[in-house]
This record gives sequence, structure tokens and C-alpha cells, in this order.
Amino acid sequence: MREDEGQERRDTHIHSEGYEKAIVNRISRSIGHLESIKHMVENGKDCSEVLIQLAAVKAAVNNTGKKILKEHLEHCIVDAIEHEDMESVEKLNKAVDIFIK
Repeated sequence: MREDEGQERRDTHIHSEGYEKAIVNRISRSIGHLESIKHMVENGKDCSEVLIQLAAVKAAVNNTGKKILKEHLEHCIVDAIEHEDMESVEKLNKAVDIFIK
């Protein structure tokens, strides 16, 4: 594979239809939820309630990450392996190490 050919291919991500919109919607909901938690703190809500809401946001963010990872494996990494693009596989390994910490 030529270097310029690989670069061109790496810049093109193939995702399921509606993927980007679904991920952006999930992130937007998490941001909205965090804003609500911020207001809870500003209004002196009970710490236990704040912690419960933070746990919900944490779970939502983790689930969004899982969706992104699954999509990346099913489409981008399959494509990378078909094109012998081991750099993309290595980048995924590094990203998973950071995400799971």
C-alpha cells in the first residue's frame, strides 16, 4: 500500500447510517444532565442526590464510549485490517487503554 493511498483511506470513516447523529444526541443528553447537576449543586441540593445523578451521567458517558468502540470495531477496524493498516489497530489499542483506566 502506498503511503498517500493509506492516508487517503484513513481520512474516510465508514459508519452505520445515523451513527453520528445518535452519538451527538447521547453526548448532548449527558451535557444537559451535567448542567442540571450543576444547578442542583448551586441550589444546595442534597449531596446524595447529586452523587446519584453523577453516577447516571458517568454510566451514560461510559455507554456512549461503548457504542463508539463497537462501531469502530465493526467498521473502521475491519476496514483497517482488510487494508493492512496496523497503525489504526495500534491507535485503537492505545485509545482502549486510556478509555478503560
